[in-house]
Amino acid sequence: MKSQDIRKAYLQFFESKGHLIVPSAPIVLKDDPTLMFNNSGMAQFKEYFLGNATPKSNRITDTQKCLRVSGKHNDLEDVGFDTYHHTMFEMLGNWSFGDYFKKEALPWAWEFLTEVLKLEKDRLYVSVFEGNEAENVPFDQDAFDIWKQFVPEDRIILGNKKDNFWEMGDQGPCGPCSEIHIDLRTDAERAAVSGFSLVNADHPQVVEIWNNVFMEFNRKADGSLEKLPAQHVDTGMGFERLCMAMQGVTSNYDTDVFTPLIAKVEEITGFKYTTNEIKDVSEEQNKTNIAIRVVIDHVRAVAFAIADGQLPSNTGAGYVIRRILRRAIRYGFTFLNTKEAFIYELVGV
Repeated sequence: MKSQDIRKAYLQFFESKGHLIVPSAPIVLKDDPTLMFNNSGMAQFKEYFLGNATPKSNRITDTQKCLRVSGKHNDLEDVGFDTYHHTMFEMLGNWSFGDYFKKEALPWAWEFLTEVLKLEKDRLYVSVFEGNEAENVPFDQDAFDIWKQFVPEDRIILGNKKDNFWEMGDQGPCGPCSEIHIDLRTDAERAAVSGFSLVNADHPQVVEIWNNVFMEFNRKADGSLEKLPAQHVDTGMGFERLCMAMQGVTSNYDTDVFTPLIAKVEEITGFKYTTNEIKDVSEEQNKTNIAIRVVIDHVRAVAFAIADGQLPSNTGAGYVIRRILRRAIRYGFTFLNTKEAFIYELVGV
């Protein structure tokens, strides 16, 4: 499936479950003092979770442009060195504002992945929150029991607060979450080492694709948790990672989201990119690959940020965009032998 078809299939699936499709909010946040950029799908819906505003529908689905380069979620220095982090990425989301909860959200996620997209069930692992006594939050028995209907117990992982309790920032709505991970290694690799041991272990082919967050709490400024007025569902699925799974490749950069940009960089610079399928590349080639990944990731982030109203500048959010642009230019000049400005030529693609 092409990336556009995957995105469309997701939105149509949740529309069939009574969700209203809404557009992505801009990447740049002008009216939220706690965040510079939309770093997740839920940021634009924060007031609904807190009970301060009423949504157009209790069920919403969308795909949100996200930027993770500042604050609590900052992936900038990882980008390029691995094949599954980005500065800007898309997050497919479905939301329930005080409507459905775990017993609908988790089976729908399973149905979409295994019946609509036909991903292999034995490549999927799920995780649930093990609980945290200090915070007085119990083990997520409900999620565990729901998953047992679909997944053998030896594919259900108990996750700690770091992995299975989601918070958008130092304060604000939060709650336990249940993640779905996919193992994209070869059959031989899977037979040799169980995927169970590689979940949340930074393996490039065993990656989290979908997070179902159960918003029940608000983290207050003093660090304490209070119950929200209603229970909500906030899910986020990494679009680029889903494309990797659906297109049978082992890197986000080998999907059709990025390959046209790679081709353009190759044309401009004369340097060639080797896909993630080719192991044991030389140190020189590895530097080229990293530089090309940096450039094509960063031009997306900068182009979308400018389109959404944030020019590069020397303060605040504008400085973050400037840093991303500078990093792309530096990698181009240092490793791709570009002597003239070239990044603007990628904007059309």
